[in-house]
Amino acid sequence: MSDTKHTQESTFRSYGKDESKRYAQLRLAYHSSVYESIITQHTATGGQLDSLLDVGCGPGLATRDLAAYFKHATGIDAGESMIEVAQSMDMKTSTSEPVVFKLTSAENMAGIGDNSIDVITAANAAHWFDMPKFWERASQVLKPGGSVAMWTSGELVAHSDTPNATKINEAFKRWQKDHLEAHYETGNFLVRDQYKGLPMPWDATPPVEQFDRASLFRKYWAPGEEFHAGGDKTFSLDLFEKMFSTSSPVTRWRKAHPEAQGTEEDVVRRMKNEIEMLLREAGVPEGKDVLKGASPGALIMVVKKSAA
Repeated sequence: MSDTKHTQESTFRSYGKDESKRYAQLRLAYHSSVYESIITQHTATGGQLDSLLDVGCGPGLATRDLAAYFKHATGIDAGESMIEVAQSMDMKTSTSEPVVFKLTSAENMAGIGDNSIDVITAANAAHWFDMPKFWERASQVLKPGGSVAMWTSGELVAHSDTPNATKINEAFKRWQKDHLEAHYETGNFLVRDQYKGLPMPWDATPPVEQFDRASLFRKYWAPGEEFHAGGDKTFSLDLFEKMFSTSSPVTRWRKAHPEAQGTEEDVVRRMKNEIEMLLREAGVPEGKDVLKGASPGALIMVVKKSAA
């Protein structure tokens, strides 16, 4: 993807409390190896584990797991209802201190002191940031030698163990192209391309020179390799429909087609019905409709602020 122009994310920011609760219930948690890779990389180069800032935290799913490694932890998000849901959960740090949540953007980080943070994380969120502004602000709030860690897990696909998996994945791609790509924003393409075009601090104009380009660390998870907690998930088609409905292109499609939402003409319902037909074609009996999901591959990136 060549166009990396920033498009401000508005879909998740506009979620009401019920939508944010549903998002928190349906989104998959990450495997501990994701967090351990970040912590290992950060500490191996002299980083400390005093303070965490999780940016674009949503309802705090990653914040909750990351907080266990730090004495102090803060999650920030620009979505008011997302922060409300996060605040309603009982999250604690390694010292049993409550996790703090603040309503502010990735570009402003209002209320976060300069030189106060050891690690900044962005879990499947950086593709919505204005990255030059994010890097500039991150360079201010990070301590010398602090790290920024970002990751993306791409779009879910059917595991090869799923009956008729090849045709189901072909159907996924067709539905995305024919119905949902018109409702993609730049961030959605960045996710699909596994952050290949995500601007780094040295890409900004002017470059954010506080970050050490030589420190950039990337780790990839191969397609099907365990990236989410609990390994590959098996879903009923009803649960698949609910989970897929939390994606931002689907939310935008439904806003563009309000008359179809909740009917058999809804884009996710039609996709679900085609998957059901393909499972029948493979001999799966009625009432046994399940879809085993797999990651198409995932990436984490860690970059450090210079210690000097």
